[in-house]
Amino acid sequence: MSSDKVSRFPYPFSSDVYRYSNNSLLLDPPIAIEVTPEYEDEIALKRKLLTDCHSRCYQSLPHTLQAQWEVVSIVLHHLAETYPASFTLAKKESVWTFTNHMLNETAAFTFGDASTLPIEPLDFVGRHVQEDLIVMGQRDNDLFLDAGQLCFPANWSLQFNLGMNFVEIHRPIPGFSADRLDEKIRNFIMRLENGQPWVRRNWSLNAGHKLDSSLETFHLWGQKRKEITAENAGQEVYLRVEVQKLFRLPRTHAVLFTIHTHLISLQELALNRDYAKQLYHILVELPDFIADYKGMKLFRGQTIDYLHNFLNEAGC
Repeated sequence: MSSDKVSRFPYPFSSDVYRYSNNSLLLDPPIAIEVTPEYEDEIALKRKLLTDCHSRCYQSLPHTLQAQWEVVSIVLHHLAETYPASFTLAKKESVWTFTNHMLNETAAFTFGDASTLPIEPLDFVGRHVQEDLIVMGQRDNDLFLDAGQLCFPANWSLQFNLGMNFVEIHRPIPGFSADRLDEKIRNFIMRLENGQPWVRRNWSLNAGHKLDSSLETFHLWGQKRKEITAENAGQEVYLRVEVQKLFRLPRTHAVLFTIHTHLISLQELALNRDYAKQLYHILVELPDFIADYKGMKLFRGQTIDYLHNFLNEAGC
């Protein structure tokens, strides 16, 4: 186990009580992507999923091409500027040449001309970042899921949600519409300004190390939840955190969501005693309807027992 992994993990909690909220903060520095030591493994997994089940992992509406090119520009510039030893971007008029030195790949294309790429622009650029990429179109005083490359979903379906508006997408979340929180968050996103991106962290618990937790593959990962015990929870239960960044696209006025999913086992997380103690209190106090929606109903008790026993043995 590595204390380095714990120190760089995007721990999501600031108190011993969790409720749904708009926990967004201004993103500083305003960078859409992050390259971690898991980069090569996660890119390989992404590309395998896109090969094996492309329509599940990639969807777009025909009118989104201009927004897709805006995403290409943001992501490639951020990669080249933030990680210059690993990525370079050369531009000669409208011809762009992008080199991914980590994968030893180079792609040349005419920016804005989809015929110069073998796949759609959003699908192309998403294969070079660990983040899932979602484009929400803003029109008719609402937000709509217009395009996305989603390889690592947390129990939802891109195919099913394509074209839905923001409130429709989040309707299955129990309690999310209380006090019109869903509408308040939608309105907050609709007020995003170009050049002022925001970031938030979402969390859940995973039974097993599984980035791809799509609805379509529930039969492959759902049964694992029945196998968790207080004895194996340290190795088999993972805190899953999504770092979600929101960028206004200046030309199309659409919104880019980048979603970077991080997993850490409870055994690894517990190297930080304060994290383990706080997570224990959160899980004990968490309302059942939130725990159920986050998919931990079948192993929440076992996870609490594991943390309780660990903290007792550690004298915390």
